[in-house]
Amino acid sequence: MGEVISNKQILLKDYVNGFPKESDMELKISTIKLKIPEDSNTLLVKNLYLSCDPYMRPRMKKMEGSYTDSFIPGSPIVGFGVAKVVDSAHPKFKKDDLVWGITGWEEYSIIKAPETLFKIHNTDVPLSYYTGILGMPGITAYGGFYELCSPKKGETVYVSAASGAVGQLVGQFAKLVGCYVVGSAGSKEKVELLKNKFGFDEAFNYKEEQDLSAALKRYFPDGIDIYFENVGGKMLDAVLLNMRIHGRIAVCGMISQYNLEQNEGVHNLFCLISKRLRMQGFLAVDYFPLYQKFVEMVTPHIKEGKVKYVEDIAEGIESAPGALVGLFSGRNVGKQLVLVARE
Repeated sequence: MGEVISNKQILLKDYVNGFPKESDMELKISTIKLKIPEDSNTLLVKNLYLSCDPYMRPRMKKMEGSYTDSFIPGSPIVGFGVAKVVDSAHPKFKKDDLVWGITGWEEYSIIKAPETLFKIHNTDVPLSYYTGILGMPGITAYGGFYELCSPKKGETVYVSAASGAVGQLVGQFAKLVGCYVVGSAGSKEKVELLKNKFGFDEAFNYKEEQDLSAALKRYFPDGIDIYFENVGGKMLDAVLLNMRIHGRIAVCGMISQYNLEQNEGVHNLFCLISKRLRMQGFLAVDYFPLYQKFVEMVTPHIKEGKVKYVEDIAEGIESAPGALVGLFSGRNVGKQLVLVARE
């Protein structure tokens, strides 16, 4: 019949306006059976790590016509994570397999679409890396930079939110190509991390700059070839003025806008015409078909220490609401994730 055990879950109480608060979420203890029906084609997994990502903020409000669904108030939050298979009725997975993909913010989850999961084969690196450098943020950085921007040696690259889960990788990938790379972040500690740990050529604290366009002119006197966009708003406006002719902008995220009731306007869009720029948005899933190619590229660099990764790990599922909220005040240093259980 299967043992029945308790299952801690993090629920969204109701749709959120403005900056999210820990109190917008609640801890609930339910029960779950450690056995699933044989004909269900589903998996039961034990969650080990949960990923906190900026894209989760828009899902906390009522959305229509978006690329992803809103979270359901009163139900567990969902997001990327690393898990271990407890029971399987799917032919592709067996008990004790390690996987990463979309799961619930709970100790145990029933996965109704297991075909969306990636099986973890390489355990020579920390399992937590599959929430970051070897997971969704990694393929995001790879696809957005290499595939969308087509970088060339000697080009100039600017990365905003550069110490985050994606930005830290984009900067290092750019250095592998032979580019000149500058990143911005929101604290002295993060700026030092960019220069001393990740090998950025330069970095600056955007909070200390009165004029963002002037700051960019200081670091890019001849302009920017590639901008990896994570911020939006005033930052994007300043970048447009400083792009070089035929520059490329990969629009990955716009974290400065996620908590606003009314999004800020962008005033310098004429630069797209005058500078013949290409600005394109993308989703990580666009590049999931290239995941194996990406892993084969990045894994040797990780093992050789040529690509480094910094994580900010919160302990226990109870800490998940605080970890997620902290993303939007810049509290995290590096990739924010939650340790739910050690195997």
